[in-house]
Amino acid sequence: MTQMTLVTGGTGTLGAHFVPLLRAAGSEVRVLTRHARPSEDGVQYVACDLLAEDDAPLRAALDGVDVVVHLAGGPKGDDVATAHLVRAAAAAKIRHLVLISVIGADVVPIGYFQRKLTSEQVVERSGVPYTILRAAQFHDLALFTAQKMAKLPVLPAPGGARWQPVDSRDVAARLVELTLGEPAGMVADMAGPSVYPLDGLVRDYLRASGKRRPRLPIHVPGKAGKVYRSGRNLTLSGATLGTRTWEEFLAEHVSAKG
Repeated sequence: MTQMTLVTGGTGTLGAHFVPLLRAAGSEVRVLTRHARPSEDGVQYVACDLLAEDDAPLRAALDGVDVVVHLAGGPKGDDVATAHLVRAAAAAKIRHLVLISVIGADVVPIGYFQRKLTSEQVVERSGVPYTILRAAQFHDLALFTAQKMAKLPVLPAPGGARWQPVDSRDVAARLVELTLGEPAGMVADMAGPSVYPLDGLVRDYLRASGKRRPRLPIHVPGKAGKVYRSGRNLTLSGATLGTRTWEEFLAEHVSAKG
């Protein structure tokens, strides 16, 4: 019997890689979107706002679904959206819920990470069989951050801050494996193959785009700075590692012209 998978965030950075891979693996796919759009390539799109108090559209979208994969995220409301989704999934007796989270959710004292931790806890307490994968920052985010920092006249170099960015295509492939498998709880984190100083990522971008900036060492204050300097935002052992490097990603996405 073909599995029906409901995906949130299916049109985002990660979802754009994940959905085609899941379809190719034989699963039927239904994607929640904020705005209605026609089905295409065997994927059904259903308009539904996870932040809405009225859960009737969500309950309807879950009809006939076996597995839910929650990829949707944003700067605000992740925990609320997850709570709405999980409540509806439990009522629909979904057999497997897969959640993407972020490495450091339990230690980085920043709102985005804290909301991800709350989302994890909501899933864990739901009674729905689940799998949670924490991933490092995507190469896409590293590039966005580098582009923003490179616009400054002087490149800030936050001392001790390191990232281990991972390619979203590698994470998508891992998520397909987890989605087609049995619920596994919290699985090994997924990170990229190499660790970089944050300002090193920006300098790599500057070189790739043919730009130069003077460098200014800075100290990141507070609890967040302490976490980053200690490396507690990283998983240096026991992680599942992606294969695509930051350098390869830059070569694909950045030219010396901009």
